[in-house]
Amino acid sequence: MSKKSILFVCLGNICRSPSAEAVMNAKLKQHHLESKYRVDSAGITGFHAGEPADRRMQKHALARGYNLTSISRQVRADVDFEEFDYIIGMDDQNMIDLKSLTNSNEDLAKLSRMTDYCSEYSYDSVPDPYYGGAAGFELVLDLLEDACEGLISKIENE
Repeated sequence: MSKKSILFVCLGNICRSPSAEAVMNAKLKQHHLESKYRVDSAGITGFHAGEPADRRMQKHALARGYNLTSISRQVRADVDFEEFDYIIGMDDQNMIDLKSLTNSNEDLAKLSRMTDYCSEYSYDSVPDPYYGGAAGFELVLDLLEDACEGLISKIENE
């Protein structure tokens, strides 16, 4: 059986998507499912390519036990739509940008929004915390924890 693959996408791949990657990996480990999945993250833009996650995001994530170790990279449409089963955007603009990179209905079917998997929170998107304060980083983690549980449940029940 091949691994299911999930790519989380935000604008720059330094706050939300690397956090989603770390939270998802932790949740998969908690559920003893880590061997069944491959998880990665990327940004719509390559502005932060090669950089670690934002220090503030790292600090808030670490306080919850999540270690953000990924290095930012830009979405590679020609490769990512081929390699990943699920490509998950954090907000409306990410979804618009991802849809513009698709080449087929099969590519489109791989796309979903992170908050589609939330059960405890009713947000339309995972807001970008970059220009805000500590509460924004905490909200991102709250939403990601909720959504990752929902995503695992959805995929495992397919």
